[in-house]
Amino acid sequence: MKYYSYVVARDFGFAPNPFGRHCSLATCKPRIRKNANIGDWIFGITPKVKDSGNKLVFAMKVTQKITFNEYWYSHDFQYKKPVLNGSLKQMYGDNIYYMDEFNNWNQADSHHSKENGETNYDNLKRDVKGKFVLISETFYFFGVSAIEIPYSLKDEFSIGMGHKLVKEDVAVRVINWLESHCERGLIDLPKLFTRFQRYDGVS
Repeated sequence: MKYYSYVVARDFGFAPNPFGRHCSLATCKPRIRKNANIGDWIFGITPKVKDSGNKLVFAMKVTQKITFNEYWYSHDFQYKKPVLNGSLKQMYGDNIYYMDEFNNWNQADSHHSKENGETNYDNLKRDVKGKFVLISETFYFFGVSAIEIPYSLKDEFSIGMGHKLVKEDVAVRVINWLESHCERGLIDLPKLFTRFQRYDGVS
């Protein structure tokens, strides 16, 4: 079992998407999505600010690992498809990729597409490199109410670009604390969940 940690630089509710029964990681972090397996845990933390250290935005245990087409066509995940004239939660749907019968990738109009709904190939190329979508039914999403990681453990989660593998004993201590003190699921909304925005893949 492995434990991954990365900085959530843009917490819109898109990557990961914590809405509904499942927390899904379908875009961004391609190396984690490619390599993580069922049973692994992923921790998302806030960027480090001065000496205050990082806070925990979310923790999710991978309970399913599926392909983009499985995600796209599954009855269970239709609610994760973006609806740009729907609620803000629907607008940030992350079920946006599928490969057609000619082996061409398609990108739905979404947070990762261009302003006019056209495919943003910078985002597409990076996202599909991950090959898989990670699904969790065992998750804690704190969002704007991100919680402190115990001071003695912060360095194990403090990273910049990319991701870091967290030592098992450290991860288990955090997981045990979460299971003892927190309700599972969506605890608070994402920090930037105020209006719909596009991500150009660069900034």
